[in-house]
This record gives sequence, structure tokens and C-alpha cells, in this order.
Amino acid sequence: MNHDTGKGIVSFDMDMTLLNHADWRIPDSAREALKRLRERYYVVIATGRDMDAKYSAGLMELVEPDAVIHLNGTKITVGGDLIYEHRMKKELVERLLRFTEGKEFAMGVSVGAEDYYMNPEYVTRHDWIRWKQSDRCFRDPWMLLDMPVRTMAYMGKEPGTKLVEAAFPEVRLPMFSSREGADVIERKVSKAEGLRKLCDYWGVPLENTVAFGDSMNDYEIIRMAGIGVAMGNARDELKPAADYVTAPVGEDGIWKACVHLGLFERELENG
Repeated sequence: MNHDTGKGIVSFDMDMTLLNHADWRIPDSAREALKRLRERYYVVIATGRDMDAKYSAGLMELVEPDAVIHLNGTKITVGGDLIYEHRMKKELVERLLRFTEGKEFAMGVSVGAEDYYMNPEYVTRHDWIRWKQSDRCFRDPWMLLDMPVRTMAYMGKEPGTKLVEAAFPEVRLPMFSSREGADVIERKVSKAEGLRKLCDYWGVPLENTVAFGDSMNDYEIIRMAGIGVAMGNARDELKPAADYVTAPVGEDGIWKACVHLGLFERELENG
């Protein structure tokens, strides 16, 4: 734990912020931006993903973050150290699964290579829309009652999220930018609270933070950070919360925002 580096924090959502789903690559300009930012900032991933899961394995090596706010703030790692974790109570998981039975959406969790979902056919449908294939290993979702669950995933159309939120006031379901799914998050946790914890950990003032995002699970962190940046491809509802709206992920949005905001050492020296 270091309190005197003078560094700030720049946090990035992963999907459609760093990772372009058009080609499943992090744009070269974004990778160059990450390299330049390291001199002045801690580089943080803040995502709905568990970056330790198999689907994210290659991305960690590409980004080499100083810390990760996983699963919308319910798990925070610095290097290999787990510094914070929040788990859903078993009875809440059980009620959510029971509510989902027979509905036209799926809810559950992917753990490693295995997928524990109620109504798994809607996960398969989502995969075909997104990847043109599905190779899930579905297991009995009731096994989640004996497993650590931090957040859950919703797969389906937007109206179903309103049903869940109406029945469960303690959770919120921010939609993915694709509008084909959502995170299921307890209201008391968020990426923003994760950023606050990292500020405490490193001794960084909140005003020395920048947060990039595109989905509604980025709303709180974009509002809380010293500078909040929405991608050009972000949900329309997110953009008013941002201090700056940059170009889309596939049009060098991260690089352009860093230049515009003077985040690189050279720009700061020249400015």
C-alpha cells in the first residue's frame, strides 16, 4: 500500500469500452493509451465481468491492470491480493431463481467453465445473437445455493428487468449496451464504491480519478469520478452523467479522450 506516489487512477470498463465487440480486440490506440497512462496513473479495470474467469483470461495479459474492480464492485483485487469481497445472501439467490422459473429470460452465474442458469435456453439464444455459437456447460442452477454468489447475470429483453426490479427492490438490473442482458446487482454495491475503496487503498483523492464506460452499470462511477467519460457508443441515458463524451470504441475513443483531457505526460508538460 503506497500513499505518496502522487498518481491518480484511470478506470476502464471492459466490454465496448476497452474491448470492441466488432472484432473482439482492444484497439491498438487504446493499448498505446494504456502504456502512456501508466507513468502518471494506476490503470484499473472496472467491469461486470469476473476477470479471473476463463472468458477473460487473455484480456488480463493485454491490459496488465494495477487493480480490478470485478463483478460491479463485489470483488476487488490489487495484483494477486483480494482486498474486498461482497456476497449475496443465500435466501436472496434462492428467491431470484424461484422468481425466474418459467419466465422468458434466464438468470444465473457462470463460474469458470460451468454455467448455472435458470431457463438456460435464453443464454443459448443470447450467445447465438452475440457470437453465432454457444458451447456452454450448463449445470443445475440450484447448486448456486451452496456456492459464493457476488452478482448474477440476466439474459433476455429489457421488459423482464423491470419485472425483477419491481419484485426485488434491493437489486438493480443495469442493461448491457447491447440491450440483450443485464447485471443483477444489490443496490448497496457498485463500481463507484469499488473506486472509492481503491482511492482509500492507494491514498488517491477522488478528484484525481478518471472513469470510462458505456453501460448503465457505469453510471455511478462516471458520476463519482473526478472526470467521467462516456464512450460514443454508450447508452443514451449514460451520456448526461459524463463530463465528456468521446468517440466510439472502434473510432479510437479512448485515445481521443486521453488527448482531449491532457492525460498523457507529454500533453501535460506542453500544456
